[in-house]
This record gives sequence, structure tokens and C-alpha cells, in this order.
Amino acid sequence: MNQAISVGGIAEDTLLSDRERVSLGVRLGLSMAAGGCLLLCAAIHYFAPSQADVANLVAGVAALLVAVPAFGAAWRSIRAPDLHGVVDQLIALAILGAWASGNLVTAALLPLVMTLGHVLEERSLLGSQEAIRALTRLTQATARRMSPRQQIEEINAQDLRPGDLVEVRAGDVVPADGTVESGSSSVDMASITGESVPIEVETGSDVLNGSINLHGLLLVRITRVGAETTLGRVISLLRDAELAKPPVTRLLERYANRYLLLVLLVAAGTWLLSDNTALLLAVLVASCPAALVLAAPATAIAGISVASRHGILVKGAAFLETLATVDSVAFDKTGTVTSAVLQVMQACPQPGCSADELLRLGASLGAASSHPVSRALAGQISADERLPVEDAQEQKGLGVIARTGPERIALGRSALFAELGVSAPPPPDHAGPVVGVARGAEFLGWILLADAIRPEAAAAADDLRKLGLRHQILITGDRASAARSVAETLQCTEVFAELLPEQKMQRILKELEAGRRPLVVGDGINDALALKAGAVGVAMGRQATDVALASADLVLMSNDLRRLGTCVRLSRRCRTTIHVNVAIGLAWTLAMMVCAVSGVIDALTAALLQNLSSLLVLFNAGRLLKFQELSS
Repeated sequence: MNQAISVGGIAEDTLLSDRERVSLGVRLGLSMAAGGCLLLCAAIHYFAPSQADVANLVAGVAALLVAVPAFGAAWRSIRAPDLHGVVDQLIALAILGAWASGNLVTAALLPLVMTLGHVLEERSLLGSQEAIRALTRLTQATARRMSPRQQIEEINAQDLRPGDLVEVRAGDVVPADGTVESGSSSVDMASITGESVPIEVETGSDVLNGSINLHGLLLVRITRVGAETTLGRVISLLRDAELAKPPVTRLLERYANRYLLLVLLVAAGTWLLSDNTALLLAVLVASCPAALVLAAPATAIAGISVASRHGILVKGAAFLETLATVDSVAFDKTGTVTSAVLQVMQACPQPGCSADELLRLGASLGAASSHPVSRALAGQISADERLPVEDAQEQKGLGVIARTGPERIALGRSALFAELGVSAPPPPDHAGPVVGVARGAEFLGWILLADAIRPEAAAAADDLRKLGLRHQILITGDRASAARSVAETLQCTEVFAELLPEQKMQRILKELEAGRRPLVVGDGINDALALKAGAVGVAMGRQATDVALASADLVLMSNDLRRLGTCVRLSRRCRTTIHVNVAIGLAWTLAMMVCAVSGVIDALTAALLQNLSSLLVLFNAGRLLKFQELSS
């Protein structure tokens, strides 16, 4: 249904393509003309009963007008069969039957009444596109780019390039992904990540395209533009999800041709037994599975919209249903259940040295190094508190040496101190990195660091256990000691450490062989194979690699692990709603066919009742939109 035009490098979904707008316009125009002819026909019958031939001619014109789009739709459905095509073909057969019986009024009214059902379906689909259109409008912002001469020029966001420096004032939409070079503010990222609370940003913080600067002035260095931005990927994923068919729809389409043959046999049998063309027409119209056509797509669209509102991107309707069946979970460690940011856990100074002095020396030396451990130490104190260091030299794989005043100071592993001739005690037994600090020939102490577990990780794991995902494993390429520490906090059933990417995938395949349906959660390139192998793969969207995003079925844009429970609960609600809608569609269609065969309803009544069943299905699917889990 959707075609795209390019806006800022991002394919923007229009609500209807040019061809679809013309088609809909022609259909509505012909329907209005046919309606006018039918009113004229009724007027002639009422005011000039003797002119019945003229009235029939006008009715014939009305029937011809609406037959054009009806037969066109039926022909297209034969060339490209789908579930909706069964409805189009049955309506076309009913029109032919009405013509053959000389009932031209019925031949004109049937397509008019069923057009109402088409409009209902179009509106449900167009409503889902509004979310994509609203997100796409965020990419159409203007940008205030700073020239090399420090002059501000206002340009279209689509003209930005990586490396540009832009000014983002209070109330402005961030025009592309970037890093704050100066300034501090709060930004609203609710439309992208689902986080209801504004995020505080300062120099060095990342900001996303589509987020809104609430106050303050920011200078942002652009890193990604157009379709490469986080918002661009969000729009692309939502579009792919909209186009995907739910499993129930694919199942029904598999039996569509058999159903059509069954209807034709029932209609033919009814006509042979009754010799009544009106019953034949009623059976054909009553058997149109209008509610079944909408049962799964309407529910999937509602579910995808609700998930997006919670900061969860679903890449296809099939995954939303599959998620309801998972019964175990496999967590990656680094960057998934941990923050992937090293933090100082403990300072262990030697006698005669305080913890504060040890950390100050370590942070001062760390600021002179690019190693992740050094950077973590440097962040422990402000730049004003650091000691001035000179002649800093990186000792690859060992640490860093520098001078502060006349004294030599060193930061690094045990091997560094052995090389420098500094007597150091054995490092403490610790799951994370351990570095020591020495001043001259004196060893001052050890500093213990670790990749901190996300504060919500334990609560998220417990929530999943309550939902029935009791078998929980941790798969990581990290050391066994570090993995065991995290697994104890999460209360994981099993731990598998020091795994290569292929070994992670093999571990997930073994889970599948054991009869489990694992939900796999990860963020890195080394998780891509495991994400693809699991029943459902979930990527941590904010820092996930492109490979992980491509391999995953769902993306958590807020990186909040508690949304995993939200995903499972929403998917189970969707599955229940789809089952109820399919039951409504099947029961309603069966009841209508029985009534039609027995002569209780005619063709026009059947058409009206089929539209009522479509309304019931849409209403039931719409109840999903009330699904809301409070952010905490």
C-alpha cells in the first residue's frame, strides 16, 4: 500500500501513493455517481411508475459505474491472490449474478455497501501510518549550521553532513544525530526512545535526531545524517513492520482458494435446490470473510503502535506473535545487563596512603591515557582536582608513566611495577580490572574497577521469571569470574563465559534442541548470530551495533531492560486479541451463511451485516491501544 518519497535522505511514507489516491478517487467518484443514479431511479419509480423502463436503464447505468472498480479489484486479486482478494472475487460474482437475474438495483447497491467496508479498512491502515508520518515530520526540521567563520546559516536538515557544527536553541528539534560540543540542557527523547523523563545532556553527551531541546543552548557536532540516524532507522523498522503479514493472515491465505471453492459449491447447491437467484446472491455476499481479513492486520497494527509508544520497535508482526510463546531468556553481559562503562568499585591503599590520595593520583594519570580503564579513573574527579602531569608515556599493555613535579608516578598492572623495580603486593582477587599506583619507588595501592550492572537488570530478570521465563542463562565472551558475579545478581540458571560469537550461537541452538524457545537479548557484533538463532532476538537500541540491529527482531530504544516484560505482556495481549478476532470472523461468517442459505437475510442485508462484523473486529483491536505500563 505504501510508497515512499525522500525527505532528508529518509524514505517518507505518504499516506497513499499517487496511484492509490487516483484509484480511491475514481472509486469514490463512481460510487457517488452511482448513488445519484439510484436516487434518480427511486424518484422515477415513485413519481412516474409508468416509466419503469427508464428507471431500469438508470439503475443499469449505476450498476455499470460501480462494476468498473469491483471487477478491476477482482481481476487484480486473481493475478496477485491474497485473503482480501477472496472478498473482491465473491462481490464480483454476486454482481454478475444480479445482472443475470435482471436485478440491476442490487447489482449497483452491493458494491456501494461493500465500499463502506473498504473505507473502514483503509482508515485503520491509514491511522497506523500517522505514527510514521509524525516521526518523519521530525526529520524535516531546519538546522542552524555554524560556518568556519563562526557565522550561523539556516539550512534544511537534509543538507547537513557529518562533521558539521549546528546550534540547537531551546525548543528546537535536534536535526541529526550528534555529540554536544558545548552547553548543557534537558532533551525530550520520548518520540524516539519512549522515555517520559527528559534526559540531561552536557559536553560529550550524544543527542538523537528528533529529540527536542527543552532549554539552554547547545552546540552539536553532527555524526550521522538522514537514514543513518537513529530516527531514520526507527522509521525504516516501523515501515518494515507495517508491511509484514501476521502468521494468522498467512495461514488463512493458504486456504483462501479452498474456501472460495467451498463457497461456490454451497452457492451452486443452494441455487439448484431452491431455484432462487436471490438466495444465491445472499450466500455469495454472506460468505465474504470481511472480519477475517481485518482480524490479524488490525491487531498487529495496534500492537506495533503501542510498542512504539513504549520505546519498543517491532520489525514485523510475526515477531509480535512469536514473542508470546517464548519460555526462556538468554542475556548477553557487557552492554546488555551491564552498562559497558567501567566504574571504580574500591580503592585499596597501602599503609601511609589515603584512598582519596590514591584515587587522585590514579585519576590524574588516567587523564593522560586513552585506555578505557584510564578514562574510567579520570572521570572520578574533576579536571580542577587533577594533579598536573608531564612527560606521560603509554607502556603498551602495561600502563602509563608520567611525572608530577620531580617525582615519577605510574599506573598499571603488576608487570609494569616489576619492570620499574617497584615492590608491589599481589593484586586482590577481583572479577574486573585491577590497576595499581606507584610514586617513585613506593607502591601506593590497588584500585578495583568493574562494569556496573544496570540498576534495573535484577528487577527485569525477576519480572520475566514471573511471566514464566524461569530458565535464564548468561552468555558472554568475558571471563568466567566476571560472568559468575553478574549471574549471581540476576539469579541466572546457568552461566556460559569466554564464548566466541559462533559458540554463543551454538549455545542458543542447544537451547532450541532442548525444546525451549529462548528470548535472546544482546547489543554487539558478537551477539548477532545468537540474536538471529533465538526464537526472538532483542537488541539494546541506543548503543547497539548496526549488525545487532539488523539481526534482532525487536529493538529497545530506551535500553531499559524492564521493557522486556512489557514486550512479553503486550505480545500475549495481541495473541489473545487475534484469536478472539479470528473467532468473531469465523463465527460471524458461518452464521451469515446459514442465514443466507435458509433465506433469513438477502444480499443487501448480508453486506450491511458484514460491515458490522468489520466494525466489531476493529473495535476489539482498538482496545489494545489502551495498553499502558507506567514508566518508572
